[in-house]
Amino acid sequence: MTAIHLQVQANSERFDRYLSQELTDLSRSRIQQLIEQGNVQLNGQVCTSKKINLKIGDRITLEIPEAQPLELQAEDIPLDILYEDEQLLILNKPAGLVVHPAPGHPDGTLVNALLAHCPNLPGIGGVQRPGIVHRLDKDTTGAIAIAKTDLAYQHLQAQLQAKTARREYLGVVYGAPKTESGTIDLPIGRHPQDRKKMAVIAPEQGGKLAVTHWRIQERLGNYTLIHFQLETGRTHQIRVHSSKIGHPIVGDPLYGSGRSVGVNLPGQALHAWRLKLQHPITENLIAVTAPIPPTFTTLLEVLRRRVAIS
Repeated sequence: MTAIHLQVQANSERFDRYLSQELTDLSRSRIQQLIEQGNVQLNGQVCTSKKINLKIGDRITLEIPEAQPLELQAEDIPLDILYEDEQLLILNKPAGLVVHPAPGHPDGTLVNALLAHCPNLPGIGGVQRPGIVHRLDKDTTGAIAIAKTDLAYQHLQAQLQAKTARREYLGVVYGAPKTESGTIDLPIGRHPQDRKKMAVIAPEQGGKLAVTHWRIQERLGNYTLIHFQLETGRTHQIRVHSSKIGHPIVGDPLYGSGRSVGVNLPGQALHAWRLKLQHPITENLIAVTAPIPPTFTTLLEVLRRRVAIS
């Protein structure tokens, strides 16, 4: 990773404009991407806002990650297919499977598996993440849609942006919410100190609109099974929002309480349960439900037994 250090010599209107003027070897879009990904620090703090104004004396550190290889290898990894036709594929992703290659996970990802399953996929939606229109965290299980054509990719992206695609999750959280349902409307951005995490961040600091609707499915003593519906799709959105209101997802290694629930979980107890979208060609509604994984079911059974004998 290459680090570049700058000190502002004159007031500037926009962060990205200043950097593009100073770093002529990088395009403005590349600079904006580095800012959004949390690779730029302003006065020692990660800054993900490209529009922030700079002042004389401000110190900037920009880190450029090593280039990732563009050649992705097809790998024969089993896929749990929930729906498939010529345009799209909907899978039930297991825990532990990374969606697309990234530093630390160059292979063994869902993308590598897709390249083996769909030979015509490369070039759809970008080199490193072909066909991926939305993602699931490594240890989040459940339904994920893959575009198999350019038309499907554009159509599915438009549905996500227009909020007409419906993504429903089930999650077990610590504690017992006082109300039966609610909406969490708090902007999310890169954590100012820990780049592996997201956090509730004010819009002027780079936080982006994030809205999560929730309702209680089942009360389980000091735990609760909650149905979540995403209105937006920010990274770690449900996990960050749940933690922020004091009810983190059980088993969450980043945002959880660290308490053991007595069940061996592969990660956070969060499952992308149901996905509803419009077919890109026929425009028919497709509704797919991903079976709840065994570890999630075991967790619910254990918690129900505890409630029954308490």
